[in-house]
Amino acid sequence: MKLEDAIEELYLSIMESNNTVVVTGAGISIAAGGVTYGGMAFRSRGGFNSSDPSAMYAAFYRSFLGSMFEHGPTEAHKALAELEKEGKIQGIITTNVDCMHTMAGSVNVAEIQGSFQVNVCPKCQHVTHGYDIWREGRMPQCEYCGANLLPYNMYSHAGLLHSELTKAQQYISKADLILIIGANGCYTHMYWGYKKRSAKIIQINPGRTYFDDVADVNVKGEADPVFNEVMKKYHEHKEEVERKKEEE
Repeated sequence: MKLEDAIEELYLSIMESNNTVVVTGAGISIAAGGVTYGGMAFRSRGGFNSSDPSAMYAAFYRSFLGSMFEHGPTEAHKALAELEKEGKIQGIITTNVDCMHTMAGSVNVAEIQGSFQVNVCPKCQHVTHGYDIWREGRMPQCEYCGANLLPYNMYSHAGLLHSELTKAQQYISKADLILIIGANGCYTHMYWGYKKRSAKIIQINPGRTYFDDVADVNVKGEADPVFNEVMKKYHEHKEEVERKKEEE
């Protein structure tokens, strides 16, 4: 299928669906310089293992915080947030820890590996929520014991956050349409079995992944330009609807 035809199919499917859930991986954040968990650990191993809070913060900034606060969210993140606000997307499931869905304005997000929004004290285990504590230029500290906080994915060594996993299972169990964006299949076994057998699956990814063989449609393009085209069609449709209302 030609790319333009695949994008048209994606747009029409979103418009026709009663319940759409999106699964995202590192690929949606590439335009903002996002990296995977493994890439983060590799690029910043020295800083993460350091007893110096300044070195730890610098490692986090180098790996994720810079892309989060300086370059994100991407056009695709913003498009998904707008579609959710318009009632066209009911939930997002992500393995990303970069908070960009929330920063873009999405509300119904299951961050199954946690993120920089879920910060755990390694000393007393108190949890502090919110990503703004990472904007202050230094390691955030626990308000109870003063220890340096860690984002959940580093605290748990990339373990799954089960409260978020439960949300993911609930989201996907209701979906008529599942959009896969920049994901390669990691951890899908933890929620994929909850989807309806009748759910339509559309993947947006320039490379080959596990989902190529299970998707009904494969849109072989980068997330930002693909969703720029989808939103262009969506806005044109809205303008046409408004114009007809005015004529009546």
